[in-house]
Amino acid sequence: MTVIELIERSSARLEQAGVSFGHGTASAFDEAAWLVLWGLSLPLDDLDAVADRPVAEPDAARVETLIEQRISTRKPAAYLTREAWLQGVPFYVDERTIVPRSFIAELLADGSIDPWLSDRTRRVLDLCTGNGSLAVLAAMAYPEVEVDGADVSTDALAVARINVDRHGLAERVRLQQSDLLEQLSGPYDLILCNPPYVNATTMQSLPAEYQAEPALALAGGTDGMDLVRRLLAQAPGKMSEDAVLVLEIGNERPHFEAAFPRLEVVWLETSAGEDQVLLVTRSALLESTGP
Repeated sequence: MTVIELIERSSARLEQAGVSFGHGTASAFDEAAWLVLWGLSLPLDDLDAVADRPVAEPDAARVETLIEQRISTRKPAAYLTREAWLQGVPFYVDERTIVPRSFIAELLADGSIDPWLSDRTRRVLDLCTGNGSLAVLAAMAYPEVEVDGADVSTDALAVARINVDRHGLAERVRLQQSDLLEQLSGPYDLILCNPPYVNATTMQSLPAEYQAEPALALAGGTDGMDLVRRLLAQAPGKMSEDAVLVLEIGNERPHFEAAFPRLEVVWLETSAGEDQVLLVTRSALLESTGP
């Protein structure tokens, strides 16, 4: 059996089992490729180079056990491999945090946020940092800045510490426990936030893979905007004069616009469209709460 044959067989098993995707892959084939290549200790980014390589029976059996785990537990693949990738950067992950998949990572990589920044941008905050991936990516994207990564969960911060240390950024990325912005001093020039925003109805119907993640990092109340309301109320007091907030709200744009009808925002384009991530300035936040 070759690598590609093992992937195709594994893909068929995942498809037949009806597992759900969305934690780094979007299809049975992509998920199978990830698990097979990882299980065989092969590079994850060059399938073509190894597709026709023969797979020994013991190695195939080990991979098939991994596939069976994916099916029987319904855990995201990243929890089985203890690894997730964002923008080509590897991160440790386990059940203490959600699997990192924020579209803000794309915006950091392609420079979409840069027009709102300046040479005065010195302090960046990754709020609701989870496993620390956005804090790490921000530090990589902007070598001249200092980054704070904050989360209410001490478990999440323990995972974030692993990733900050793994990428040699302990001197530039500081981790701190905080209930949103309450324990943070600021002021920040850029705030990145992928908060819990899933509305209550959607939470009840999430596939098992998402239910395997900490609800604390997903659930946003009846309309998904509970924490977002608190954040936008707190944010101006923690932002410098020209600061911007980049906020991911997933599929909750209708709820966001209903909750903040007077707020002027800029919707940023990602691979999922122009309704997943928004940018708002400090001045816009202040104007929206004015008389």
